Amino acid sequence: MIIGAVGEFELIKRYFACPEIAQIQGQHTSGLRGIGDDCALFDIPVGMQLAQSLDTLVEGVHFPVHCDPFALGYRALAVSLSDLAAAGAEPHSFTLGLTLPSISELWLKEFSEGLTHVAQKFRLPLIGGDTTKGPLTLSLQVQGLVPKGQALLRSGAKVGDLICVTGTLGDAAGALRAVMAGDTPEDCGDAHIKYLLSRYWYPVPRLSAGQWLRQAGATSAIDISDGLIGDLRHILEASGVGAEIAPELLPTSFALNQNHGRDNALTMALTGGDDYELCFTIPRELAQTLPAKLSDDCPITCIGQVTDETGIVRDSQGIPLIEKAYTHF
Repeated sequence: MIIGAVGEFELIKRYFACPEIAQIQGQHTSGLRGIGDDCALFDIPVGMQLAQSLDTLVEGVHFPVHCDPFALGYRALAVSLSDLAAAGAEPHSFTLGLTLPSISELWLKEFSEGLTHVAQKFRLPLIGGDTTKGPLTLSLQVQGLVPKGQALLRSGAKVGDLICVTGTLGDAAGALRAVMAGDTPEDCGDAHIKYLLSRYWYPVPRLSAGQWLRQAGATSAIDISDGLIGDLRHILEASGVGAEIAPELLPTSFALNQNHGRDNALTMALTGGDDYELCFTIPRELAQTLPAKLSDDCPITCIGQVTDETGIVRDSQGIPLIEKAYTHF
């Protein structure tokens, strides 16, 4: 399909079929056939299951109009990979559906560079996709591999399990005003806001953490995309359990506390989305195996426990927390 002065196939060749992103060698990509045929082909190793997730991002809904294309490309792929992290999967490959209102060589160059940065970091080749004309929309499907029967699901939490989170929460919500104003970390002079903007535009998919938790015996997991309370409730409903958490234990960054105050920071940690940290449950007897940190930027914090009240999140005083997660409609 022709979408402008540059034809579809020339666009793909120039920005997305280049070796830097299409020929990345991953751990399980030997024999893979990607861009260049009607379908990508790859083998699934014996004893493994394929994990897939699809995210669609629409300009003006999921990201601001006229935002930085490098940051957009980076964030789009990192956000998609967060779903694989929640399953404890190893990244394998991804596809891209790109809808463009018009062709901009500079925009495409910078966008593809953002994608490539993340793809190379996690050894994730682009193996196919589609381009068309219309309102700016990105659809990314990521593939991962997980040992058969071992994927972390939302439905495994048990009464008495501890509830934990990775990283710090609320940072992306704390950046939202600056994001909507069109600010990026590169053009921000305030150190605290710069940090919060970095957390929004350049989230870290917790892939290593998810794989470690799968092996350590975590019983359920979800990535925090729509707010802790709402996303935790997905685990509770799938598992048929409830939760009691201590909001005062929620990990918040120094930058968020300094910029918004501790009380507002805790509210953002409870209800703000776009952090892409992991919330998981683990049997109490295994909690002692949890390190304080999985890496310098990935502390683990226990914030509560699983109870027998289906779907209800209470604080440590027994008061229900009723904030809802973000919804698309």
